[in-house]
Amino acid sequence: MENYVILSIETHLFFARIMREHALFLEAGFPCKDEEWIKKADWFREQFENLLRDTLSISNGRINRCVAESNELVTKFTIPAEKRTECLSGIPIDSELSVMAQNLRPICAREDFRRMIPTVHRLNQRALQLLNGLIDFKESILREVGEGRLFNTNYPLLIQHILREARLYRATIEELMQNKQPSYKNLRKTEEFWNQIMMEHALFIRGLLDPCEEQLIDTADGFAKEYCELLEQAKSQDCKAAGLTEKSLAETLKYREFKEAGADGILNCKIASIILPLLADHVLREANHYIRLLECDCS
Repeated sequence: MENYVILSIETHLFFARIMREHALFLEAGFPCKDEEWIKKADWFREQFENLLRDTLSISNGRINRCVAESNELVTKFTIPAEKRTECLSGIPIDSELSVMAQNLRPICAREDFRRMIPTVHRLNQRALQLLNGLIDFKESILREVGEGRLFNTNYPLLIQHILREARLYRATIEELMQNKQPSYKNLRKTEEFWNQIMMEHALFIRGLLDPCEEQLIDTADGFAKEYCELLEQAKSQDCKAAGLTEKSLAETLKYREFKEAGADGILNCKIASIILPLLADHVLREANHYIRLLECDCS
């Protein structure tokens, strides 16, 4: 049951933060008149922030070194991006949670993880309940936007994108709770899922950059096409036989450099865009998460 405890904690450390930010991006995108939608998004933001806080409180010395060193939980841009986004949007963000995540120590000694099972099980049940509600909320936003009854500054494709990520989080927790011997090998979802996520990031970045940023727009478009090609290859070939995992890793390492430069440029007002600083950091962390999964698969 050691893996159940460790992988549950690592999943919440990454995805609870991601869900908190999804709620924040949705909240920031509603017009002022849609007070009920804003309040509901803010409620989910608070609930996932609380889930992240409670997970952090039991995480020290209980995560794998590869996760602690992956920069998928926080990057050097996260805290400045949170502070700037809070200032720009007026939405509160508890950056102390990022400080806690920065200071997490990996597993350094053996311990009896069995005593942690009830606490972790309660966290998992709580996450599932929240995710069911958040998924319903995102589906309702997508439906209302699609039928012309609601406006949000986020693209409909972006709402579909964050809905898929919430469903992946839920499926991962469900699998953890059902599997008595969980491992990353059987928890890791397909490269197709994450290559699609990376492709859509490029499409969003391309669409949110100011039209004057022609070179960056062309670069983002190039990444979107590269991931689209990887997706097409995966449909027609065996991923292992074709070396697609290695290709995905090489592409995502290059993409991470682009995202790092973008996060730095947006944070320091060197890039013209309508991208919130925290969104730039958010997509960087997701690339770091994917790189860790790919590196585990290649090793």
